[in-house]
Amino acid sequence: MAQSDNKEETGLQVPESLPICVNNCSSPTAAPLSPPSNPIQSKDSKPRSESDPVPYAFQYPAVEIEPVKLTTSPATTGSVGPGRPVNRCFRCRKRVGLTGFRCRCGELFCGDHRYSDRHECSFDYKTAGREVISRENPVVRAAKIVRF
Repeated sequence: MAQSDNKEETGLQVPESLPICVNNCSSPTAAPLSPPSNPIQSKDSKPRSESDPVPYAFQYPAVEIEPVKLTTSPATTGSVGPGRPVNRCFRCRKRVGLTGFRCRCGELFCGDHRYSDRHECSFDYKTAGREVISRENPVVRAAKIVRF
């Protein structure tokens, strides 16, 4: 307790006057907005009038934007959008929910039709297996022997 009596509380001290904006817009700022190497902030520079252009201001080129007209046809508004997830078996149309199985052919199937022999699977397992084996096991050949 004796230590807290000796300490002085330091509060937020606001300066008497805030510096004026470097663009001479007469709005007070807490810090200068331009880099210190900028000639605008030099001490011997004169205050600019409002008619003087800002030397580092960037002016965007004029771009015309054409309005986009949205048209909807009655056939597309009634159909199911692509954002809706498919949650039915592709073969028997039974609801599968989270228990569905995605086949390599890209369709969703129930537990009864999840195997490729239970549905008409269009995925070629034989060719895919050959490609994997050829990719993982490259052919090793010896260099051709040159006889003298």
